[in-house]
Amino acid sequence: MTDRTATITRHTNETQIELSLNLDGGGSAQIDTGVGFFDHMLHHVAHHGLFDLSVKASGDLHIDAHHTIEDVAICLGRALDEALGDRRGIARMGAAYVPMDEALARVVVDLSGRPYAVIQANFRDAAIGQMPATLVAHVLESIAFQGRMNLHAAVLYGRDDHHKAEALFKALGRALAAAVALDPRRGGVPSTKGTLTG
Repeated sequence: MTDRTATITRHTNETQIELSLNLDGGGSAQIDTGVGFFDHMLHHVAHHGLFDLSVKASGDLHIDAHHTIEDVAICLGRALDEALGDRRGIARMGAAYVPMDEALARVVVDLSGRPYAVIQANFRDAAIGQMPATLVAHVLESIAFQGRMNLHAAVLYGRDDHHKAEALFKALGRALAAAVALDPRRGGVPSTKGTLTG
């Protein structure tokens, strides 16, 4: 089996990020972005996706968390794209429903090579921990566009913002786990076009 790993380095005037991803890991996560709630969400993606994920980020948190969170999401999407290679032999599509107490989220992905995102999630408060609530959708969009995938995510219902966000990120991990899984019956690219390059 081809090594499905990627390491992404991104250094700008706003952030310095080192991110490593192994699609065939065991759910190990070592994450330090300086934004505790975001670390918690990425840990869920790794754990439920059975990915090994390492993230070390430092950014201009004295301004706010936006640049750090956005750039880590960009790096994670790029790592997914790079680790997938030509996407040969993958299941390609995955879906997951995840409950978190009173909240229920659904995430559906297609690793089609064509980026698109539809996010339906409303939050009551301006921030969840140190993470602006508006960035939940932005993170998912950034992962989808940089990872060259279709991503449809929705909080179907819920009251607590933490629970709604956590259900979304857990569902993202599980949907991605299903989509990146290798199917031994499939020798080529899972597309009638013969390519998943877009």
